[in-house]
Amino acid sequence: MKIEGNTVLITGGATGIGFALAKAFVENGNEVIICGRRKDKLKEAKNNLPKLNTIECDISKEYSREMLYKEITSNFNDTNILINNAGIHKIIDFKKGMVDLFTSSEDEIDINLKAPIYLASYFIPNFMNKNESAIINVSSGLAFVPLASMPIYCATKAALHSWSVSLRYQLKDTSIKIFEVMPPIVDTDFHKEDRDKIKNRSLPPTAVAEETLKALEKDEYEIPIGVAKSLRFVNTDNFEQIFQERNKQQ
Repeated sequence: MKIEGNTVLITGGATGIGFALAKAFVENGNEVIICGRRKDKLKEAKNNLPKLNTIECDISKEYSREMLYKEITSNFNDTNILINNAGIHKIIDFKKGMVDLFTSSEDEIDINLKAPIYLASYFIPNFMNKNESAIINVSSGLAFVPLASMPIYCATKAALHSWSVSLRYQLKDTSIKIFEVMPPIVDTDFHKEDRDKIKNRSLPPTAVAEETLKALEKDEYEIPIGVAKSLRFVNTDNFEQIFQERNKQQ
């Protein structure tokens, strides 16, 4: 996959891994559009990286996904890379029943899983007409060894991995390449409540972006990064031991 001369759409691109990817793609000579729900964060990203194009959009809502697709095809019709990066996580204790499910209006399944599937469905027919195109799904090492404290988040990432595998097979005879980035814990606002606990175990988002672009250039379709490399290839013989060890760290 060439990593220059593309037009790239990144969901959740104003902060964290999304912004690091946006910066890396801009620096490699790509046009980059980011979308996000928070106008202040989009403005801050634009101030830090003036070449960015920004769109305010809540991808958890169907009407907003449709609006995003129409705006991209109308104003950025050369778009040939979609990066499904936006995601949220919640600490959920099911012993409380449904209490933790309603701690905010944000829904992990809508944002982490439903939105990537629906956005890809919008863009795939258009991308099939491009000489080269890609869908890049940002999952997690937790897709393979979950944390019990974040059960829905881990489940959505496991589903995103499974869907990426199926989608890659379905589109193998097209111009669309399906990549999956599997980050470890990354030092971003996503983990701001746990910064003190993870500071010795997390990577900067710039490291994730750097490894991602290197892998894209080599057509490495599954991109585990850092400790996610060992989690990706956990087998059934040692899964229980690693699962117990990972969860004790929390």
